[in-house]
Amino acid sequence: MSKTKVFIAGHNGMVGSATLRRLSANPDYEFVLRGSKELNLTNQIDTFAFFEKEKPALVILAAAKVGGIQANIDSPATFLFNNLLIQNNVIEASRKVGVQLLVNIGSSCVYPRECPQPMKEEYLLDGKLEPTNEGYALAKIAGLKMISYYKKQYGFNALNLMPCNLYGQNDSFDLRHSHVLSALVKRFSDAVDQGAPSITLWGTGSARSEFMIVDDLAKAIGYFIQNPFEQEFLNIGWGTDVSIKELATLIAKKTGFTGEILWDTTKPDGMPRKCMDVSRMKDLGFEPIITLERGIDEMIGLYN
Repeated sequence: MSKTKVFIAGHNGMVGSATLRRLSANPDYEFVLRGSKELNLTNQIDTFAFFEKEKPALVILAAAKVGGIQANIDSPATFLFNNLLIQNNVIEASRKVGVQLLVNIGSSCVYPRECPQPMKEEYLLDGKLEPTNEGYALAKIAGLKMISYYKKQYGFNALNLMPCNLYGQNDSFDLRHSHVLSALVKRFSDAVDQGAPSITLWGTGSARSEFMIVDDLAKAIGYFIQNPFEQEFLNIGWGTDVSIKELATLIAKKTGFTGEILWDTTKPDGMPRKCMDVSRMKDLGFEPIITLERGIDEMIGLYN
């Protein structure tokens, strides 16, 4: 019996590498992998040539241009342009060669800035986006809708998963590119090492977000490959949130930081609240298992 050929776009990144670790346990999968230096997914000719040669049956679209608030503010055109190119090329190449299933990984930033909480799937496009990462969000919405239209027009078989804020192994600890939880782990760990009497964080600390370790997303990907759904897309997360101030206090405690936490209110908070309704996910039989406290411990271990 021949194995299923799997291409994970972005397998060296946080989501892609977690997915590779998870799916590698399946003996029926054969992986065809290319790093960004070997295959530039923003190049249509190269992407199409790769798909024509390898003809994968299963594609996980986890490749993306990502960054923190400041990077998104500084380079919105780059985030929009590069992510549109990656998505367009991978999705169209998958359709052309007859990929059996594509799993697209989006983001909870697709929801409006003032979205009712918790955020239900039907709230998509009901309001204006958060300005600080609008370029990235627009690209992710385009990818979600592109797949929806491809399913309608071509009968293309694909799934859209929209996870909450992620953290975990292979996240960047570069403060310009890291996710908020990883950035806080670095800031507090460094402050402890340096004996700093205080630490200043962006915003007011009042913004609330939902956090899930990337390993749980990888489990969700594996689960829904085996248990596909009919909905346009699915929220993936815990369905509970914490304020950035609460998160900072917890990480401070776990890193042993006893100094003062200050807030630079001239800096943006980002989206006021991002907590997803995950009732559809639970109804379909999936729930994450690694708690925030356990996940923070893992991140501190990874950094130190």
